[in-house]
Amino acid sequence: MSDDDTFGPLLHGTARAWRLKLDERLKPMGLSQAKWRTLLHLSLAGDALTQTEIAERLGIEEPSLATLLHRLENEGWIARKSSLRDRRCKMVLLGRRAQNVISQISAAAEELRHELLENISAADLRTCVRVLTQIHEKAEKKNGNGGLAKFRSSTTATLKNEHRARGKASRRE
Repeated sequence: MSDDDTFGPLLHGTARAWRLKLDERLKPMGLSQAKWRTLLHLSLAGDALTQTEIAERLGIEEPSLATLLHRLENEGWIARKSSLRDRRCKMVLLGRRAQNVISQISAAAEELRHELLENISAADLRTCVRVLTQIHEKAEKKNGNGGLAKFRSSTTATLKNEHRARGKASRRE
Protein backbone atom coordinates (compact mmCIF):
# COMPACT_ATOMS: atom_id res chain seq x y z
CA MET A 1 0.00 0.00 0.00
CA SER A 2 1.41 3.41 -0.97
CA ASP A 3 1.63 6.42 1.33
CA ASP A 4 -1.15 8.03 -0.72
CA ASP A 5 -3.41 5.05 -0.03
CA THR A 6 -2.50 4.91 3.65
CA PHE A 7 -2.73 8.62 4.44
CA GLY A 8 -6.54 9.06 4.47
CA PRO A 9 -7.33 6.03 6.63
CA LEU A 10 -4.40 6.86 8.94
CA LEU A 11 -5.55 10.47 9.35
CA HIS A 12 -9.14 9.42 10.04
CA GLY A 13 -8.07 6.65 12.41
CA THR A 14 -5.71 8.95 14.31
CA ALA A 15 -8.39 11.61 14.79
CA ARG A 16 -10.89 8.96 15.87
CA ALA A 17 -8.47 7.32 18.34
CA TRP A 18 -7.58 10.74 19.80
CA ARG A 19 -11.29 11.62 20.29
CA LEU A 20 -12.02 8.21 21.84
CA LYS A 21 -9.16 8.66 24.33
CA LEU A 22 -10.53 12.07 25.28
CA ASP A 23 -14.02 10.57 25.54
CA GLU A 24 -12.71 8.08 28.11
CA ARG A 25 -11.33 10.92 30.22
CA LEU A 26 -14.45 13.08 30.01
CA LYS A 27 -17.03 10.33 30.51
CA PRO A 28 -16.83 10.61 34.35
CA MET A 29 -18.00 14.24 33.95
CA GLY A 30 -21.10 13.04 32.10
CA LEU A 31 -19.81 14.22 28.73
CA SER A 32 -20.14 12.28 25.49
CA GLN A 33 -18.17 13.28 22.42
CA ALA A 34 -21.18 15.12 20.98
CA LYS A 35 -21.59 17.07 24.22
CA TRP A 36 -17.97 18.03 24.83
CA ARG A 37 -17.40 19.01 21.19
CA THR A 38 -20.43 21.32 21.31
CA LEU A 39 -19.30 22.85 24.61
CA LEU A 40 -15.77 23.25 23.26
CA HIS A 41 -16.99 25.17 20.21
CA LEU A 42 -19.15 27.43 22.38
CA SER A 43 -16.21 28.05 24.68
CA LEU A 44 -13.81 28.80 21.80
CA ALA A 45 -16.34 31.21 20.27
CA GLY A 46 -16.27 33.27 23.46
CA ASP A 47 -19.84 34.40 22.84
CA ALA A 48 -23.24 32.95 22.05
CA LEU A 49 -23.62 31.18 18.71
CA THR A 50 -26.68 30.48 16.59
CA GLN A 51 -27.78 26.91 16.01
CA THR A 52 -26.67 27.28 12.38
CA GLU A 53 -23.18 28.39 13.43
CA ILE A 54 -22.83 25.46 15.83
CA ALA A 55 -24.01 22.97 13.19
CA GLU A 56 -21.44 24.36 10.72
CA ARG A 57 -18.62 24.13 13.25
CA LEU A 58 -19.54 20.58 14.20
CA GLY A 59 -20.11 19.53 10.60
CA ILE A 60 -23.61 18.19 11.27
CA GLU A 61 -27.12 19.02 10.07
CA GLU A 62 -29.31 21.37 12.12
CA PRO A 63 -32.05 18.78 12.82
CA SER A 64 -29.44 16.46 14.39
CA LEU A 65 -28.13 19.36 16.44
CA ALA A 66 -31.60 20.33 17.70
CA THR A 67 -31.94 17.06 19.62
CA LEU A 68 -28.47 17.43 21.11
CA LEU A 69 -29.09 21.05 22.15
CA HIS A 70 -32.38 20.08 23.79
CA ARG A 71 -30.58 17.42 25.82
CA LEU A 72 -27.73 19.81 26.73
CA GLU A 73 -30.21 22.47 27.83
CA ASN A 74 -32.21 20.01 29.97
CA GLU A 75 -28.99 18.89 31.67
CA GLY A 76 -27.90 22.48 32.37
CA TRP A 77 -24.89 22.50 30.04
CA ILE A 78 -26.23 25.29 27.81
CA ALA A 79 -28.83 28.04 27.83
CA ARG A 80 -30.75 29.45 24.88
CA LYS A 81 -32.05 32.98 24.51
CA SER A 82 -33.70 34.96 21.74
CA SER A 83 -31.41 37.01 19.56
CA LEU A 84 -31.61 40.76 20.03
CA ARG A 85 -31.35 41.20 16.25
CA ASP A 86 -33.85 38.52 15.22
CA ARG A 87 -36.34 37.18 17.77
CA ARG A 88 -36.94 34.08 15.61
CA CYS A 89 -33.31 33.13 16.08
CA LYS A 90 -32.10 31.46 19.28
CA MET A 91 -28.63 32.15 20.61
CA VAL A 92 -26.86 29.29 22.42
CA LEU A 93 -24.45 29.98 25.26
CA LEU A 94 -22.67 27.97 27.92
CA GLY A 95 -24.76 27.24 30.98
CA ARG A 96 -23.50 27.36 34.56
CA ARG A 97 -22.76 23.66 34.64
CA ALA A 98 -20.51 23.95 31.56
CA GLN A 99 -18.77 27.06 32.83
CA ASN A 100 -17.78 25.07 35.92
CA VAL A 101 -16.14 22.26 33.91
CA ILE A 102 -14.72 23.98 30.81
CA SER A 103 -11.34 24.33 32.52
CA GLN A 104 -11.43 20.60 33.38
CA ILE A 105 -12.25 19.75 29.76
CA SER A 106 -9.38 21.95 28.58
CA ALA A 107 -7.00 20.42 31.14
CA ALA A 108 -7.94 16.86 30.10
CA ALA A 109 -7.48 17.76 26.41
CA GLU A 110 -4.13 19.46 27.12
CA GLU A 111 -2.88 16.49 29.17
CA LEU A 112 -3.84 14.05 26.41
CA ARG A 113 -2.27 16.26 23.74
CA HIS A 114 0.95 16.36 25.76
CA GLU A 115 0.96 12.55 26.19
CA LEU A 116 0.35 11.89 22.50
CA LEU A 117 2.87 14.43 21.21
CA GLU A 118 5.59 14.18 23.86
CA ASN A 119 8.07 12.11 21.80
CA ILE A 120 7.55 14.05 18.59
CA SER A 121 10.15 16.69 17.77
CA ALA A 122 9.10 20.31 17.39
CA ALA A 123 10.33 20.23 13.77
CA ASP A 124 8.25 17.13 12.95
CA LEU A 125 5.20 18.67 14.59
CA ARG A 126 5.63 21.93 12.63
CA THR A 127 5.89 19.93 9.40
CA CYS A 128 2.81 17.90 10.27
CA VAL A 129 0.77 21.03 11.09
CA ARG A 130 1.95 22.76 7.90
CA VAL A 131 1.03 19.77 5.71
CA LEU A 132 -2.34 19.20 7.38
CA THR A 133 -3.15 22.91 7.05
CA GLN A 134 -2.41 22.77 3.31
CA ILE A 135 -4.59 19.70 2.85
CA HIS A 136 -7.39 21.21 4.93
CA GLU A 137 -7.36 24.46 2.95
CA LYS A 138 -7.49 22.57 -0.37
CA ALA A 139 -10.33 20.38 0.87
CA GLU A 140 -12.36 23.39 1.96
CA LYS A 141 -11.73 25.20 -1.32
CA LYS A 142 -12.95 22.23 -3.35
CA ASN A 143 -16.25 21.78 -1.53
CA GLY A 144 -16.83 25.44 -0.72
CA ASN A 145 -17.46 24.73 2.97
CA GLY A 146 -16.57 27.84 4.97
CA GLY A 147 -17.98 26.50 8.25
CA LEU A 148 -14.80 24.71 9.22
CA ALA A 149 -12.63 27.67 8.28
CA LYS A 150 -13.81 29.58 11.37
CA PHE A 151 -12.83 26.72 13.64
CA ARG A 152 -9.58 26.09 11.77
CA SER A 153 -8.41 29.66 12.12
CA SER A 154 -9.03 29.68 15.87
CA THR A 155 -7.48 26.23 16.16
CA THR A 156 -4.48 27.28 14.08
CA ALA A 157 -3.94 30.32 16.30
CA THR A 158 -4.14 28.11 19.38
CA LEU A 159 -1.69 25.61 17.86
CA LYS A 160 0.76 28.39 16.99
CA ASN A 161 0.64 29.70 20.57
CA GLU A 162 1.10 26.19 21.99
CA HIS A 163 4.04 25.52 19.67
CA ARG A 164 5.70 28.78 20.69
CA ALA A 165 5.24 27.94 24.36
CA ARG A 166 6.45 24.39 23.79
CA GLY A 167 9.50 25.68 21.92
CA LYS A 168 10.36 28.08 24.75
CA ALA A 169 9.97 25.28 27.30
CA SER A 170 12.22 22.97 25.21
CA ARG A 171 14.92 25.64 24.96
CA ARG A 172 14.86 26.07 28.74
CA GLU A 173 15.38 22.34 29.37
